[in-house]
Amino acid sequence: MHTDLCLQPATAIARLIRQRAVSAREVLEAHLARIEALNPLVNAIVTLDVEGARARASAIDEALDRGEDPGPLAGLPVAHKDLAETKGMRTTYGSPIFADYVPDFDALIVARLKAAGAVTIGKTNTPEFGAGSQTFNPIFGPTRNPYDLSKTCGGSSGGAAVALACGMIPIADGSDLGGSLRNPAGYCNVVGFRTSPGRVPVWPDPTPYLPFAIDGPMARTVSDIALILQAIAGPDPRAPLSISEPASIFAQPLERDLRGVRIAWSPDLGGLPVDPRVSVVIAAQRSIFEQLGCVVEEATPDLSDADEIFQVMRAFRYELTLGDLLDRERPRIKDTVVWNIEAGRALSGPQVGRAMRRHAALLARLHEFMQTYEFIIAPVSQVPPFPVEQPYITEINGVPMRNYIEWMRSCYYISVCNTPAISVPAGFTSDGLPVGLQIIGRPRADVSVLQLAYAYEQATQHWQRHPPLATG
Repeated sequence: MHTDLCLQPATAIARLIRQRAVSAREVLEAHLARIEALNPLVNAIVTLDVEGARARASAIDEALDRGEDPGPLAGLPVAHKDLAETKGMRTTYGSPIFADYVPDFDALIVARLKAAGAVTIGKTNTPEFGAGSQTFNPIFGPTRNPYDLSKTCGGSSGGAAVALACGMIPIADGSDLGGSLRNPAGYCNVVGFRTSPGRVPVWPDPTPYLPFAIDGPMARTVSDIALILQAIAGPDPRAPLSISEPASIFAQPLERDLRGVRIAWSPDLGGLPVDPRVSVVIAAQRSIFEQLGCVVEEATPDLSDADEIFQVMRAFRYELTLGDLLDRERPRIKDTVVWNIEAGRALSGPQVGRAMRRHAALLARLHEFMQTYEFIIAPVSQVPPFPVEQPYITEINGVPMRNYIEWMRSCYYISVCNTPAISVPAGFTSDGLPVGLQIIGRPRADVSVLQLAYAYEQATQHWQRHPPLATG
């Protein structure tokens, strides 16, 4: 374990606070010092409320002194993704249209983190309306990868991933439609968990019956993810897709005997182009799962309609949520968002219906496939981190990408599977860039995914390789 308090796992920091070995205020000041030193280099945290955070940390200390239990996250600093509404704190959605917007309510995930004792310090950077796996916007500019400041950190929860990697916060929230928790986690050597739809209820949500956009946790270790889920999981009556199981299921031990567990090894998810630098790192991980006792076989479910399903339903959702804004503010919306909204407007009823029918058929095929295999393992991203000035990838291995999101198919194919999928650190390219491994489980088997991810993490310890700027 790294001796610096701010790079220890959140579970360890939380334990020190509960034991009164360190106060919540002291933990906060250590993290604020790191923010002051490192944030100017990476631009991960875009709104900071120092005095409010100090008051919240002091309140946690006072509660602990009275013998009260402020919650499982007591005293842990957190910064919320700038897509999540925060009461009394600026929430911009990465858009100049909302540069001065201050909500009068908390999004559900924010409210649950606060109720569990986490100390809100500010907001993390995100691309405009969370569109695209590259974190930059006209208000705050780009967020840089702490392992190489010339590279992107991915997105759209990019600010969260960078803040975690740098030790500026020990826990974070994010969201994931096409890979926005998994891609930046993979690019920054941290953990991002796309939970089963409904595991972490989303509110407010303009599309409450669509299972594609989810909120979820990010952290540096798998145990930290389980800790956060003890606060943010569990049903809410405002979210009709809520899973009824209580958050307490994530308090159970993550250790598990994995001997005989069958894994489908899918290094390209059935033929997607994957950069050789990623493939080399992923291929080297197969033996780890075999050493854990798993039965690893090369196999991929039939995801042949996943691209159409995702593209249609994403466009449908963009028009539904942002169409009115486009009519009022077109000149102030970035071109890729305009394209996605207009793609939604061009859809016909039969096109949406066909995508929904194909989605149902894909889920049925996946169910059959996962009667044989408990897990699927694949790369998180098809390419390693790329130059921060490049908005998105336009080709992989000579294969052109048709739009700004197609290079993320390794993530969004899984988004339409309604399954939990976690990104865990898998190692580094020869030039020191992080690569993420994606572990995909059966529907609603979130705990099982954490168990396999935990075993893999314990065997590899890749998470302990922190960015040089964070340890210097």
